[in-house]
Amino acid sequence: MGISMDAIKELREMTSCGVIECKKALEESNGDFNKAKELLQKRGLEIAAKKGNRVATEGRVEAYIHMGSKLGVLVEVNCETDFVARSEAFIKFSSDVALHIAAMAPKYIKRENIPAEVLKEQGKPEEFIKEICLMEQPFVKDPSKTIQEYLNTLIASVGENIFIGRFTRYKVNVE
Repeated sequence: MGISMDAIKELREMTSCGVIECKKALEESNGDFNKAKELLQKRGLEIAAKKGNRVATEGRVEAYIHMGSKLGVLVEVNCETDFVARSEAFIKFSSDVALHIAAMAPKYIKRENIPAEVLKEQGKPEEFIKEICLMEQPFVKDPSKTIQEYLNTLIASVGENIFIGRFTRYKVNVE
């Protein structure tokens, strides 16, 4: 089955994956966009897992100041190369994460960062984790995916290890 360039382009715009990956996914799914998206998402998770051990010493610090200047966020997002750190997709991701942190007020980056005693105090630990861990929260701009899924999509499209190093959320008149 021949896959048209328009179909590849459309899938690429929907997923931000590379042209070759989109073509392969469409061929494997016989042109079914939903199946192709699922294949790309699965591959994105596999790619992210493979790249997770690589050193990421480049990146950027993104700042977000909410209207009225009463709320601000600084977030460090790391990647492997300066080339990726300057890319449009990486800058957009960093900006989106800063906005998300301002809106959702996570306390920890991932579940491993929660102290055991804090987790023991919770009646429903899984709900608590989804509420306070950045990587587990539904993305504020697209609640159908988590921040981790958004990150995995970026990792798959740029081909580098990327992670959120740290963040600070400031709010006026809060201790």
